[in-house]
Amino acid sequence: MSAASVEQPFADDEPFSLTAIAAEIMERHPGYRVEIIGGHLLVTPSPDAPHARALTGLMQPFLLAGLFGGEADVVQNVSIWLPGGEDYAIPDLAVVDGDIDDHLIEGTAYDPVCFRLVLEVTSGNWKDDLKTKVGAYAQAKVPVYVVVDRKHQRLHVLTEPAEGTYGTHRIHSPGEKVTLPDSIGAKVTLDVAAIIEAGRPRR
Repeated sequence: MSAASVEQPFADDEPFSLTAIAAEIMERHPGYRVEIIGGHLLVTPSPDAPHARALTGLMQPFLLAGLFGGEADVVQNVSIWLPGGEDYAIPDLAVVDGDIDDHLIEGTAYDPVCFRLVLEVTSGNWKDDLKTKVGAYAQAKVPVYVVVDRKHQRLHVLTEPAEGTYGTHRIHSPGEKVTLPDSIGAKVTLDVAAIIEAGRPRR
C-alpha cells in the first residue's frame, strides 16, 4: 500500500478546490483514503490484512483503560482539521475528547483541539507517517503522536509539539513495553513486540 500524488485536473486559469478533488477521488475509488497535507493530496489504497490486525490489537489496551464512551473515546479513521486552509489528515486511530461531536469544522474533519493522541500504522507510505505527518500533527498541536513502523519494526512516540515539530521523539523496539503520557486520559501501556507481530504478514 502506498501513497501517491495526484495531478490537479484543472487548467491553470481555473479555480479549483483540493477538497472537491479529494471527494471525487474517493467517489471513483471506494476504500481509498485521501488526505490534504501541506496543500498536497495524499492518496492511500485500502489497508492490507496485517495493517488491520495491528490496528485491532492496538484498540484493546485503549478500550481496557476505559477510553470509550465517557470523557474520551478511541476512534478509527476520524479526520482532523490541520492548519493551512483545506488541509486535513485521517489518522488510523485517535484518542479524542468525548464531546468531539460539538467540534466539527468542515465536512467530516474535527477541530484538532479535541485530539489527545493520533496514531498511524505504516504501510508503503511509511515516509509520510514519519516525516510529512510529524510536522502536520505538531502544527496542529496534537499532544501525542504514535507511529507503528512496520518497515523497521519499531514504535515511535512523539510528544511536546512546538514550532512545527515534536520536542521529544522516542523510538522503542520489540521487547519493550511503553506507557503513553497521562495526558491521553488513562494509563495505556503498549507491548511493542505484540504490536509489531500483529502487523507482520502471515506467510
